[in-house]
Amino acid sequence: MGVVVPFEDKGPRADIEGLVGLVAPDMQRVNAMILSRTGSEVTMIPEVANHLISSGGKRLRPMLTLATAVLAGYEGDGHIKLAAGVEFMHTATLLHDDVVDESDMRRGQVAARVKWGNEASVLVGDFLLGQAFRMMVEVGSLRALEILSSAAAVIAEGEVMQLAAAKNTETNEDEYLAIIRAKTAELFGAACEVGPVIGKRPKAEAAACRSYGMNLGIAFQLVDDALDYGGKAKALGKNVGDDFREGKITLPVVLSFRRGSDEERAFWRRTLEQGDIREGDLDQAVAVMRRHRALEDTIERARHYGAMARDALALFPESPMKRALLDTVEFCIARAH
Repeated sequence: MGVVVPFEDKGPRADIEGLVGLVAPDMQRVNAMILSRTGSEVTMIPEVANHLISSGGKRLRPMLTLATAVLAGYEGDGHIKLAAGVEFMHTATLLHDDVVDESDMRRGQVAARVKWGNEASVLVGDFLLGQAFRMMVEVGSLRALEILSSAAAVIAEGEVMQLAAAKNTETNEDEYLAIIRAKTAELFGAACEVGPVIGKRPKAEAAACRSYGMNLGIAFQLVDDALDYGGKAKALGKNVGDDFREGKITLPVVLSFRRGSDEERAFWRRTLEQGDIREGDLDQAVAVMRRHRALEDTIERARHYGAMARDALALFPESPMKRALLDTVEFCIARAH
């Protein structure tokens, strides 16, 4: 169901092969660290953790930590533990998200909550957060610990904000952007900021990397929002229409609701607020969005934030890593192909 949103490639390369290649040796060490830190005598912990960790996510966030550390000229080993910690934080939020959203699928397979139950998913998520903070402490950078621990608090705030906005069709664009800044972009920003911080680079470089990550994170989430109504399940890592079925208020819905007729607003209230979803409603939702250019305009918003992410790196000299980070912005926006 749904239609594929056309994405125009206006930038250089819409892939992350450059980034993947440049950080590959360090990512091998990160992956080894991740496997070693999921070990526990409590059998269910590694089972649940590895179910999600080994399920084929791109690991973009830890790659960004490695990349910005290299960009800043860092030469130690601390970025390996910080990158693993970032991935653990992300995995913990996915485990918690699926419980809150009552999701059945994650990255194309059965969600952990379906296989082991909600309680196990939440508790293993907590275990991973604990391991993440343990690795951060081992790095010995108080500032890096401060950045990532603050991010954990902001992400939790974003989750609560989203819960409060759930099924509320009155949510406006500013309120929605505040949610995704906290829930998604904050971890991107923190993941990018800690690289130059442990490299003891000037504050301007750390701020630039944080700005890159925050804007990239917003663009990434906006594209996800559009893909849920106009993409393919393979590109999403979940079923197309999951946001619709879960009653999530995302930007395409916000724009469609604001621009729609009374009859169309009644449709959104019935499906999203009341949860009364009938056969053909997802197709109708997509049709309403197309009528009001909601999907295209969501992608345009993503391009706007992508441009800000690229501009944030302007103070760094040209290098293969900078080029790879710029290409990553393009990949995040055009990944529906």
